[in-house]
Amino acid sequence: MPSATVQKIIKSPIEGEVAIAEPKKPLTKAALKDRVPKGLDITVSTPRGEMVLLDVWLSYKNEPTLEIRNVLMEHYLQLVRYTAERVHTKLPSEVDVDDLYSAGLFGLMQAIDAYDLERGFKFETYCTQRVRGAIYDELRAMDWVPRLVRSRSTKVDRARKSIEMTTGLKATDEQVIQELEVDNSEYEKIERDSRPIMMTSLNRKAYDSDSSKEVQEIDVVRDKRQENPVLELQRRDLQLLLTKGLTRAERLIVVLYYYEEMTMKEIGLTLDLSESRVSQMHSSILARLKAQMQHRSKEF
Repeated sequence: MPSATVQKIIKSPIEGEVAIAEPKKPLTKAALKDRVPKGLDITVSTPRGEMVLLDVWLSYKNEPTLEIRNVLMEHYLQLVRYTAERVHTKLPSEVDVDDLYSAGLFGLMQAIDAYDLERGFKFETYCTQRVRGAIYDELRAMDWVPRLVRSRSTKVDRARKSIEMTTGLKATDEQVIQELEVDNSEYEKIERDSRPIMMTSLNRKAYDSDSSKEVQEIDVVRDKRQENPVLELQRRDLQLLLTKGLTRAERLIVVLYYYEEMTMKEIGLTLDLSESRVSQMHSSILARLKAQMQHRSKEF
């Protein structure tokens, strides 16, 4: 016969008979008998002094208080850290392990409140599943991509990897279509939907470095506004080579005309020469440089 809860029947002149359950009996070690979970025989520090972990659990289940729950939280924190790090190994590097750890703490609190000592199984076994579930819930909440799109994109990636492992070559679209057993239009839709999820963080690790500093993506992003130092060095070397053997005035004419982009008139005012004299010297310099470069063409 299934056990039934003993109830008291209280008669009310207004509402009639109301069934009220009797208060639950305090949980004791004797009530657990041979179903005491393993691993609860160690001693932990509490605000009330040193206590056996089983007594801490019994105290919390009979009279839940914040200080006793904090004792249990501190004792099982390593489970949350271990689970968060295990989950983090399968995620991109831009996901912060501390965010997973924070989400796992809520799972630990829920596990402590819902844990039933009378079932006899270890708390660690039950807690790990609750913590992992809380972390996955947080990841789903953080993900801005619909789960259906994410699922389809994952199937495409798995199909590509399977083909590449089998053939040893890069998978083509036709091979992926055959692997997924879909038509061209459906595959195009999957590819189109999966494009927006390709995101990357500039703070993620770019590559391994010999130094202790981690090289991030932001450190290797090309800045088109910045001059290439190699080209700048080549420009200076070419400038020195072209002006080598020229007088000071001739060198200034070459530099001001070709590098500073000044006019003949402006160069004449700078060097206190006439415009025609600057033009004449410029023509003479070009003829000499042309003859000089013909004999050194192999260096270029």
